[in-house]
Amino acid sequence: MSNWQVKLLYDGDCPFCRREVAWLRRHDRHRRLALEDISALGFDPAWYGLSWQEVRGVLHGVLPDGRVVCRVEVIREVYRAVGLGWLVAPTRLPGVSWILDRAYDAFARNRGWLGSLLEPSCASAVCAAKPLASQRVAGSRPNLTKKP
Repeated sequence: MSNWQVKLLYDGDCPFCRREVAWLRRHDRHRRLALEDISALGFDPAWYGLSWQEVRGVLHGVLPDGRVVCRVEVIREVYRAVGLGWLVAPTRLPGVSWILDRAYDAFARNRGWLGSLLEPSCASAVCAAKPLASQRVAGSRPNLTKKP
């Protein structure tokens, strides 16, 4: 029986995501975090009522009751689950939350380009624009031209 408190849907093709997931794994001493790589073969966002565009656009998480949370709220839930909720508690303050949501949206739009700074093989926006492994096999591509 699983006792996870939040399932993080992360992009294993994203350098930032991989680093954060590795850090979270080290801090998840009580195994309260479930991780699902959206770039893995067989992943289907429809399982969570989401589209490819949505899961590729911003970070998502699933709570045990099936609710889906996204953006900064996922980060709050994940840190709380691994026992580091105190680090993100100030992000709920009025004004701070609004600013962080806007900052996250800017980061999400530019993560491919920013990821190339961490991994030069991820040149330009290639990491953000390449299809997921499951889509390469299936022969379809997400619509990356629209904003989530």
